[in-house]
Amino acid sequence: MTLPEKVNILLLGGGGREHAIARSVAASPRCGKLYIAPGNAGTALCGTNVDIEAANFGAIKQFVVGHGIGLVVVGPEDPLVKGIVDFFADDAELKFVPVVGPSQAGARLEGSKDFAKAFMTRHGIPTAAYRTFGRGEAAEGKAFLATLKPPYVLKADGLAAGKGVVIPQTLDEAHGELDEMLGGKFGSAGSRVVVEEFLKGIECSVFVATDGENYKILPVAKDYKRVGEGDTGPNTGGMGAVSPVPFAGAKFIKRVEERIVRPTIAGLAAEKITYKGFIFIGLMNVGGDPYVIEYNVRMGDPETEVVFPRITGDVIGLFEGMVCGTLDGYELKVSGQVAATVVCTSGGYPGEYRKGLPVAGLDAVGGDLADGGSTTVFHAGTVRKGDAVVTSGGRVLAVTSLAGSMDEALAASYAAIEGISFEGMNFRRDIGRDLE
Repeated sequence: MTLPEKVNILLLGGGGREHAIARSVAASPRCGKLYIAPGNAGTALCGTNVDIEAANFGAIKQFVVGHGIGLVVVGPEDPLVKGIVDFFADDAELKFVPVVGPSQAGARLEGSKDFAKAFMTRHGIPTAAYRTFGRGEAAEGKAFLATLKPPYVLKADGLAAGKGVVIPQTLDEAHGELDEMLGGKFGSAGSRVVVEEFLKGIECSVFVATDGENYKILPVAKDYKRVGEGDTGPNTGGMGAVSPVPFAGAKFIKRVEERIVRPTIAGLAAEKITYKGFIFIGLMNVGGDPYVIEYNVRMGDPETEVVFPRITGDVIGLFEGMVCGTLDGYELKVSGQVAATVVCTSGGYPGEYRKGLPVAGLDAVGGDLADGGSTTVFHAGTVRKGDAVVTSGGRVLAVTSLAGSMDEALAASYAAIEGISFEGMNFRRDIGRDLE
């Protein structure tokens, strides 16, 4: 099985990740028509936005059938956890349309932290010690916390938009957080809470593309989750990212491949879980040894904004290898340049924030990221209203630069941000500085 030489593509999602993917897809000579559902003001520069939510399976079916779609690429996790791949496979009209993403069973790696930890345990994949507790089991959870050393890690079992992890510094704080989480702090996502030991080290993100048997390890990235400089304040969906990562060299990645990537792919196959998509492995480098913090079942955001610009080969060929089982024959080509992205957020994010604020200065920024290094703005939470681009989310823009060094890439992104403005705009000024 192969894709047509020219293929119409539907990309699901509307954030910075999807803009970065859309930009790479649109640059492929194999791209026929590109549609993005629902998209944003940035993706509209790459293809045609469609007013369909990414988890509206019925509307997606009608669009796919009516517009000759030959490939669906799923950006966010929600449609995957809800079973969009199975929906296509079980539908007589859709079953021949390939989808980049895992089955619903595979999506449990992200949809349930407890399932993911148990999967790692079954397949000997290094991760922190843990136990899971449900509502009515707070006393047992507190007893387990007493066996751990501070700080402590508590994770909502289900999807919580990247905000379901808390790291209390004291046992009293951990008790309070456990009570709040089991009491509904994260809604149904926190009806079960994974309590695990804290691993001391430095984080990075390893992305793997797989067809269920073969795999390619994509450029490694590091993101910055906390809203404040110096990694302070609450967790967000991500305030910036860099790629490559200086401490994740060839020796470390070889250990990741041997101890984590191969056992993960083999474990999925052994459990007969269909998986033709991306695996995002959140890692902790503990003295040179990798431990899995979490799995995600799609590309990360804002890491995609530094990973995809560094892929210089045809990404439609990458997608084709994943869905057709021919990934082993795909040559992954990666730029040797450094990519850095800085996220501009709405004032008040990740708490309450205003929407509909005009964004100024976008026309002055832009360039071909594949041509010697330059800067582009990936839209995340934006919409177009008439001639204006206005804010529509907490993370509004991701300003990405490619250059010969980390310092040059960061300087270019920060220089570009100086010309962009919207009321209440916030961004971290220390992205990448902990790697110097």
